[in-house]
Amino acid sequence: MKRALMALAGLGLGAACATTAGTERQSQQAMVKRSRAQVPAPPWPAEDERGMANTQGRGTWLRCAWHLDDPNAKAYELSHVSTNTMPMSPFAPPLRYEPRPTSGLPGTRHAVNGEDYAAGDPGNQGTQFDAFGHFGYLPEPWNGQGGTFPTDSVRYYGGLRQADVKPTPTSPLLKLGLDKVPPLITSAVLLDARSYVGNGQPLHAGQRVTAQDIEGMLQAQGLGWRGLLPGDVLYIHTGWEDLWANPEGSQDYYTRGPGLSYDAAKYLAEKAITAVGLDAPFVDAVPEGMLQGKAAPAEGTPPGLPFAIHHQNLSQAGIHLLENVHLAELAADKVWTSCTMILPLRIKGAVGSAVRPVSIGAPASR
Repeated sequence: MKRALMALAGLGLGAACATTAGTERQSQQAMVKRSRAQVPAPPWPAEDERGMANTQGRGTWLRCAWHLDDPNAKAYELSHVSTNTMPMSPFAPPLRYEPRPTSGLPGTRHAVNGEDYAAGDPGNQGTQFDAFGHFGYLPEPWNGQGGTFPTDSVRYYGGLRQADVKPTPTSPLLKLGLDKVPPLITSAVLLDARSYVGNGQPLHAGQRVTAQDIEGMLQAQGLGWRGLLPGDVLYIHTGWEDLWANPEGSQDYYTRGPGLSYDAAKYLAEKAITAVGLDAPFVDAVPEGMLQGKAAPAEGTPPGLPFAIHHQNLSQAGIHLLENVHLAELAADKVWTSCTMILPLRIKGAVGSAVRPVSIGAPASR
């Protein structure tokens, strides 16, 4: 009799949980429907400098607010702690902080501490954010001969010319720099490629997350009803960040990595997302030996564009990139949708910024 009563109670609890989950889904669906009419869509005006960030506003804030109002929501740090011993990008000087000695102010009781950037490029090390002016393109591949790079032929996002963006070798970006990026406060989608593509293992170097993979993950994670919405930020968990904290693996972290396929980048442009971030160093898939000139770029990469994802997102579609994003905790809690806030530093004319993105969302019921 006791077991029967417990079974009935369990059935009742399960039904209540199912009803609650169904009610939450209906609430979220209604909110998403309301938000759609409030999110602008491309094409953008001539000489635009914001790209898909033009979607940010009341509609994306509405989608954020739904998550902020969830009583079970948690805040998740999506950046790695920046240190002198973290993996360093080969494309920028290594970063080195030097603490200053504790000092005082004569005649006061104050003790003051500080630190200096002794060396390196803080905008291109650690968890980082790329402005559109980070990448331009030529009409034809440069052969590297002649000693002078043909800057007069360079074009940028929106067809802007070198004279518009960076007219002299030492000038900052006059257009398409960090100071033109608005606050990104919007809904985020996390796709778990480690589980879906890697069968629970980290993706390997050069492995690509394709458009088909993205659609498959949306369905597998119960997000097929919403898909990717204009103004979303897309985070993709590959598992490559396992090497970040591994003292042995961290030496290899920046030598190769998984990333997006070219068709995936095109797909994301069609969806008008604002930014895409991976827990990997490049966002582009980089096979073993590619950086050393010993291997070709990933399959499907257009000729002359080994970093085709940077090219497509930054100079064509107007989609920002985040690299070295910390996604392990968000993925472990299966927080597939959340409110994310990304606030790169407002450095005039800069191409990249150290960034501390956060997401706020409710862990899945366990």
